[in-house]
Amino acid sequence: MKQELRLPPGAAGRLDRAVADALGMGRAAVKAAFLSGQVRVDGRRARGSAPARPGALVEIDVEEPAGAPEPEPAQALSVLAESPRWLVADKPAGVATHPLRAGERGTLANAVAARYPECASASPEAREGGAVQRLDLETSGCVLFARDREAWLALRRQLAGRTVDKGYLALVTGRVAAGGVCSVPLAQRAGRVVPVPDELAADRLARKAGPPRPAETHWQVERAFSRHSLLAVRIVTGVMHQIRAHLAFLGHPVVGDTLYGGEAAAVPGFRRHFLHAARLGFERPEGGPAAVQSPLPRDLALFLERLESGERSA
Repeated sequence: MKQELRLPPGAAGRLDRAVADALGMGRAAVKAAFLSGQVRVDGRRARGSAPARPGALVEIDVEEPAGAPEPEPAQALSVLAESPRWLVADKPAGVATHPLRAGERGTLANAVAARYPECASASPEAREGGAVQRLDLETSGCVLFARDREAWLALRRQLAGRTVDKGYLALVTGRVAAGGVCSVPLAQRAGRVVPVPDELAADRLARKAGPPRPAETHWQVERAFSRHSLLAVRIVTGVMHQIRAHLAFLGHPVVGDTLYGGEAAAVPGFRRHFLHAARLGFERPEGGPAAVQSPLPRDLALFLERLESGERSA
Protein backbone atom coordinates (compact mmCIF):
# COMPACT_ATOMS: atom_id res chain seq x y z
CA MET A 1 0.00 0.00 0.00
CA LYS A 2 1.88 3.06 -1.28
CA GLN A 3 1.24 6.41 0.33
CA GLU A 4 2.64 9.93 0.06
CA LEU A 5 2.43 12.60 2.75
CA ARG A 6 4.08 15.74 4.05
CA LEU A 7 5.06 15.78 7.69
CA PRO A 8 3.00 18.31 9.66
CA PRO A 9 4.52 21.52 11.12
CA GLY A 10 4.74 19.99 14.59
CA ALA A 11 6.62 16.84 13.52
CA ALA A 12 9.60 16.12 15.80
CA GLY A 13 11.66 13.25 17.16
CA ARG A 14 12.38 10.04 15.27
CA LEU A 15 11.24 9.91 11.67
CA ASP A 16 9.55 6.48 11.93
CA ARG A 17 7.43 7.62 14.88
CA ALA A 18 6.50 10.89 13.19
CA VAL A 19 5.43 9.03 10.04
CA ALA A 20 3.36 6.52 12.03
CA ASP A 21 1.63 9.33 13.92
CA ALA A 22 0.96 11.28 10.70
CA LEU A 23 -0.55 8.20 9.04
CA GLY A 24 -2.44 7.07 12.13
CA MET A 25 -0.86 3.61 11.78
CA GLY A 26 0.82 1.23 14.19
CA ARG A 27 4.53 1.88 14.61
CA ALA A 28 5.47 -1.75 13.97
CA ALA A 29 4.19 -1.67 10.38
CA VAL A 30 5.93 1.65 9.65
CA LYS A 31 9.14 0.40 11.26
CA ALA A 32 9.07 -2.71 9.04
CA ALA A 33 8.78 -0.47 5.97
CA PHE A 34 11.88 1.45 7.02
CA LEU A 35 13.82 -1.75 7.67
CA SER A 36 12.95 -3.09 4.21
CA GLY A 37 13.98 0.16 2.49
CA GLN A 38 10.44 1.11 1.47
CA VAL A 39 10.56 4.72 2.71
CA ARG A 40 11.93 7.75 0.88
CA VAL A 41 12.11 11.34 2.12
CA ASP A 42 12.41 14.03 -0.54
CA GLY A 43 13.34 11.29 -3.00
CA ARG A 44 16.07 9.63 -0.91
CA ARG A 45 15.92 6.40 1.04
CA ALA A 46 15.58 7.21 4.74
CA ARG A 47 16.33 5.60 8.11
CA GLY A 48 13.70 5.37 10.80
CA SER A 49 16.10 6.79 13.37
CA ALA A 50 16.67 9.97 11.34
CA PRO A 51 15.17 13.18 12.77
CA ALA A 52 11.76 14.20 11.46
CA ARG A 53 11.66 17.45 9.48
CA PRO A 54 8.37 19.36 9.31
CA GLY A 55 7.18 19.66 5.72
CA ALA A 56 9.35 16.81 4.39
CA LEU A 57 7.78 14.79 1.58
CA VAL A 58 7.56 11.11 2.60
CA GLU A 59 6.87 8.24 0.21
CA ILE A 60 6.17 4.92 1.93
CA ASP A 61 5.11 1.47 0.82
CA VAL A 62 3.65 -0.21 3.88
CA GLU A 63 1.79 -3.48 4.27
CA GLU A 64 -1.92 -3.27 4.94
CA PRO A 65 -2.54 -3.28 8.72
CA ALA A 66 -3.22 -6.78 10.00
CA GLY A 67 -6.42 -5.94 11.88
CA ALA A 68 -7.82 -8.01 14.73
CA PRO A 69 -6.93 -11.73 14.77
CA GLU A 70 -9.60 -13.89 13.15
CA PRO A 71 -10.97 -16.36 15.74
CA GLU A 72 -9.92 -19.97 15.06
CA PRO A 73 -11.87 -22.32 17.36
CA ALA A 74 -10.18 -25.43 15.94
CA GLN A 75 -6.69 -24.24 16.84
CA ALA A 76 -5.26 -25.79 20.00
CA LEU A 77 -4.81 -23.51 23.01
CA SER A 78 -3.22 -24.27 26.38
CA VAL A 79 -3.98 -21.74 29.13
CA LEU A 80 -1.60 -21.87 32.07
CA ALA A 81 -3.44 -19.41 34.32
CA GLU A 82 -6.26 -16.88 34.05
CA SER A 83 -8.45 -14.39 35.85
CA PRO A 84 -11.40 -12.29 34.64
CA ARG A 85 -8.88 -9.64 33.51
CA TRP A 86 -5.91 -11.56 32.06
CA LEU A 87 -4.63 -14.96 30.96
CA VAL A 88 -1.26 -16.59 30.30
CA ALA A 89 -1.17 -18.89 27.27
CA ASP A 90 1.48 -21.53 26.55
CA LYS A 91 2.85 -20.72 23.08
CA PRO A 92 4.21 -23.65 21.05
CA ALA A 93 7.37 -23.23 18.98
CA GLY A 94 6.70 -22.33 15.36
CA VAL A 95 3.54 -20.37 16.18
CA ALA A 96 3.59 -16.56 15.92
CA THR A 97 2.26 -14.59 18.87
CA HIS A 98 -0.11 -12.50 16.74
CA PRO A 99 -0.70 -11.68 13.05
CA LEU A 100 1.72 -9.39 11.24
CA ARG A 101 -0.21 -9.32 7.96
CA ALA A 102 -3.86 -8.91 7.06
CA GLY A 103 -5.64 -12.26 7.04
CA GLU A 104 -2.80 -14.17 8.69
CA ARG A 105 -4.01 -17.27 10.47
CA GLY A 106 -2.54 -19.85 12.81
CA THR A 107 -1.18 -17.45 15.44
CA LEU A 108 -1.60 -17.74 19.19
CA ALA A 109 -3.80 -14.63 19.19
CA ASN A 110 -6.15 -16.30 16.69
CA ALA A 111 -6.67 -19.17 19.13
CA VAL A 112 -7.11 -16.79 22.07
CA ALA A 113 -9.66 -14.70 20.15
CA ALA A 114 -11.85 -17.79 19.67
CA ARG A 115 -12.07 -18.55 23.42
CA TYR A 116 -11.67 -15.02 24.83
CA PRO A 117 -13.20 -12.62 22.26
CA GLU A 118 -12.89 -9.68 24.66
CA CYS A 119 -9.09 -9.79 24.23
CA ALA A 120 -9.47 -8.44 20.68
CA SER A 121 -10.38 -4.98 21.98
CA ALA A 122 -7.98 -4.94 24.95
CA SER A 123 -4.86 -3.73 23.11
CA PRO A 124 -4.60 -0.39 21.25
CA GLU A 125 -3.29 -2.20 18.16
CA ALA A 126 -6.03 -4.57 17.03
CA ARG A 127 -3.60 -7.10 15.52
CA GLU A 128 -2.11 -7.82 18.97
CA GLY A 129 -5.39 -9.34 20.15
CA GLY A 130 -4.68 -8.35 23.74
CA ALA A 131 -1.12 -9.70 23.85
CA VAL A 132 0.93 -7.76 26.40
CA GLN A 133 4.30 -9.15 25.24
CA ARG A 134 5.64 -11.30 22.41
CA LEU A 135 7.95 -14.26 21.93
CA ASP A 136 10.08 -15.06 18.88
CA LEU A 137 8.50 -17.52 16.44
CA GLU A 138 10.61 -20.51 17.57
CA THR A 139 10.56 -19.63 21.28
CA SER A 140 7.94 -21.47 23.34
CA GLY A 141 6.33 -20.67 26.67
CA CYS A 142 4.45 -18.00 28.62
CA VAL A 143 2.63 -15.20 26.79
CA LEU A 144 0.47 -12.75 28.75
CA PHE A 145 -2.85 -11.47 27.36
CA ALA A 146 -5.15 -8.79 28.80
CA ARG A 147 -8.93 -9.15 28.70
CA ASP A 148 -9.75 -5.41 28.96
CA ARG A 149 -8.05 -2.15 28.02
CA GLU A 150 -7.32 -1.02 31.59
CA ALA A 151 -5.68 -4.35 32.38
CA TRP A 152 -3.54 -4.10 29.22
CA LEU A 153 -2.36 -0.62 30.18
CA ALA A 154 -1.60 -1.68 33.76
CA LEU A 155 0.41 -4.71 32.62
CA ARG A 156 2.28 -2.72 29.97
CA ARG A 157 3.27 -0.18 32.63
CA GLN A 158 4.84 -3.04 34.58
CA LEU A 159 6.84 -4.07 31.51
CA ALA A 160 7.98 -0.48 30.95
CA GLY A 161 8.90 -0.22 34.63
CA ARG A 162 10.89 -3.47 34.38
CA THR A 163 9.02 -5.10 37.26
CA VAL A 164 7.80 -8.18 35.34
CA ASP A 165 9.78 -11.33 36.17
CA LYS A 166 10.66 -13.02 32.85
CA GLY A 167 12.50 -16.32 33.24
CA TYR A 168 13.75 -18.57 30.44
CA LEU A 169 15.59 -21.85 29.98
CA ALA A 170 18.28 -21.83 27.28
CA LEU A 171 20.61 -24.61 26.19
CA VAL A 172 23.80 -23.11 24.79
CA THR A 173 26.92 -24.42 23.12
CA GLY A 174 30.05 -24.80 25.23
CA ARG A 175 30.56 -25.00 28.97
CA VAL A 176 29.57 -21.87 30.89
CA ALA A 177 31.71 -21.59 34.00
CA ALA A 178 29.37 -19.57 36.23
CA GLY A 179 26.42 -17.22 36.35
CA GLY A 180 26.70 -13.63 35.25
CA VAL A 181 25.11 -10.63 33.60
CA CYS A 182 25.50 -9.00 30.17
CA SER A 183 24.57 -5.33 29.75
CA VAL A 184 25.87 -4.69 26.23
CA PRO A 185 23.42 -2.41 24.35
CA LEU A 186 21.75 -3.79 21.23
CA ALA A 187 20.96 -2.03 17.94
CA GLN A 188 18.42 -3.31 15.43
CA ARG A 189 19.57 -3.90 11.87
CA ALA A 190 17.75 -5.66 9.02
CA GLY A 191 15.61 -7.97 11.16
CA ARG A 192 18.25 -8.84 13.75
CA VAL A 193 20.06 -7.07 16.56
CA VAL A 194 23.74 -6.21 16.78
CA PRO A 195 25.72 -5.82 20.04
CA VAL A 196 27.20 -2.35 20.54
CA PRO A 197 29.94 -2.92 23.15
CA ASP A 198 31.79 0.40 22.77
CA GLU A 199 31.81 3.82 21.09
CA LEU A 200 33.74 2.48 18.10
CA ALA A 201 30.99 -0.05 17.37
CA ALA A 202 28.35 2.64 17.88
CA ASP A 203 30.06 4.93 15.34
CA ARG A 204 30.40 2.06 12.84
CA LEU A 205 26.70 1.22 13.08
CA ALA A 206 25.42 4.79 13.23
CA ARG A 207 24.38 4.93 9.58
CA LYS A 208 23.22 1.31 9.27
CA ALA A 209 21.21 0.69 12.42
CA GLY A 210 19.05 2.58 14.85
CA PRO A 211 20.40 3.91 18.12
CA PRO A 212 21.40 1.13 20.56
CA ARG A 213 18.92 0.20 23.28
CA PRO A 214 19.85 -0.76 26.85
CA ALA A 215 19.66 -4.53 27.38
CA GLU A 216 20.32 -6.54 30.53
CA THR A 217 20.48 -10.35 30.63
CA HIS A 218 21.22 -12.45 33.75
CA TRP A 219 21.95 -16.18 33.81
CA GLN A 220 22.74 -19.04 36.15
CA VAL A 221 24.04 -22.50 35.20
CA GLU A 222 21.35 -25.14 35.77
CA ARG A 223 23.21 -28.11 34.29
CA ALA A 224 26.65 -28.52 32.68
CA PHE A 225 27.26 -31.07 29.94
CA SER A 226 30.54 -31.85 28.22
CA ARG A 227 29.79 -29.55 25.25
CA HIS A 228 26.65 -27.70 26.32
CA SER A 229 25.22 -25.77 29.27
CA LEU A 230 21.62 -25.43 30.39
CA LEU A 231 21.05 -21.88 31.65
CA ALA A 232 18.30 -20.27 33.69
CA VAL A 233 18.04 -16.81 32.14
CA ARG A 234 16.29 -13.71 33.43
CA ILE A 235 15.90 -10.55 31.35
CA VAL A 236 15.27 -7.13 32.83
CA THR A 237 14.72 -5.38 29.50
CA GLY A 238 12.85 -6.65 26.45
CA VAL A 239 14.86 -5.93 23.31
CA MET A 240 14.10 -8.09 20.25
CA HIS A 241 16.23 -11.29 20.23
CA GLN A 242 17.96 -10.06 23.40
CA ILE A 243 18.83 -13.42 24.95
CA ARG A 244 19.95 -14.94 21.65
CA ALA A 245 22.13 -11.96 20.71
CA HIS A 246 23.72 -11.59 24.15
CA LEU A 247 24.56 -15.28 24.56
CA ALA A 248 26.03 -15.46 21.04
CA PHE A 249 28.07 -12.32 21.77
CA LEU A 250 29.49 -14.10 24.83
CA GLY A 251 30.53 -17.06 22.68
CA HIS A 252 27.72 -19.38 23.80
CA PRO A 253 24.94 -19.23 21.18
CA VAL A 254 21.62 -20.92 21.86
CA VAL A 255 21.55 -24.46 20.44
CA GLY A 256 19.78 -24.44 17.08
CA ASP A 257 20.02 -20.65 16.65
CA THR A 258 21.91 -20.38 13.37
CA LEU A 259 20.90 -16.73 12.89
CA TYR A 260 23.20 -15.66 15.72
CA GLY A 261 25.36 -18.73 16.22
CA GLY A 262 25.96 -19.90 12.64
CA GLU A 263 27.02 -23.48 12.03
CA ALA A 264 28.44 -23.72 15.56
CA ALA A 265 24.87 -23.70 16.88
CA ALA A 266 23.37 -26.06 14.30
CA VAL A 267 22.22 -29.53 15.39
CA PRO A 268 21.24 -32.09 12.70
CA GLY A 269 17.56 -32.97 12.98
CA PHE A 270 16.80 -30.24 15.55
CA ARG A 271 14.52 -27.73 13.85
CA ARG A 272 14.23 -24.90 16.42
CA HIS A 273 16.35 -23.02 18.90
CA PHE A 274 16.42 -24.26 22.49
CA LEU A 275 14.84 -21.28 24.23
CA HIS A 276 11.74 -21.56 26.43
CA ALA A 277 9.88 -18.85 28.40
CA ALA A 278 9.48 -20.93 31.53
CA ARG A 279 8.36 -18.33 34.07
CA LEU A 280 6.33 -15.13 34.19
CA GLY A 281 5.68 -13.11 37.33
CA PHE A 282 3.68 -9.88 37.59
CA GLU A 283 1.20 -7.93 39.69
CA ARG A 284 -2.39 -8.74 38.83
CA PRO A 285 -4.39 -5.71 37.66
CA GLU A 286 -6.99 -6.69 40.27
CA GLY A 287 -4.30 -6.81 42.97
CA GLY A 288 -1.83 -9.38 44.30
CA PRO A 289 1.12 -11.19 42.71
CA ALA A 290 0.88 -13.82 39.99
CA ALA A 291 3.59 -16.40 39.25
CA VAL A 292 3.03 -18.64 36.22
CA GLN A 293 5.23 -21.48 34.98
CA SER A 294 5.34 -23.34 31.67
CA PRO A 295 6.69 -26.91 31.63
CA LEU A 296 9.51 -27.72 29.23
CA PRO A 297 8.01 -28.87 25.90
CA ARG A 298 8.44 -32.50 24.95
CA ASP A 299 10.90 -31.85 22.10
CA LEU A 300 13.24 -29.91 24.41
CA ALA A 301 12.88 -32.43 27.23
CA LEU A 302 13.75 -35.29 24.85
CA PHE A 303 16.78 -33.38 23.59
CA LEU A 304 18.04 -33.01 27.16
CA GLU A 305 17.42 -36.70 27.78
CA ARG A 306 19.57 -37.59 24.76
CA LEU A 307 22.35 -35.36 26.05
CA GLU A 308 22.17 -36.96 29.49
CA SER A 309 22.16 -40.45 27.95
CA GLY A 310 25.21 -39.55 25.87
CA GLU A 311 27.02 -38.29 28.97
CA ARG A 312 26.35 -41.55 30.84
CA SER A 313 27.54 -43.75 28.00
CA ALA A 314 30.66 -41.70 27.22
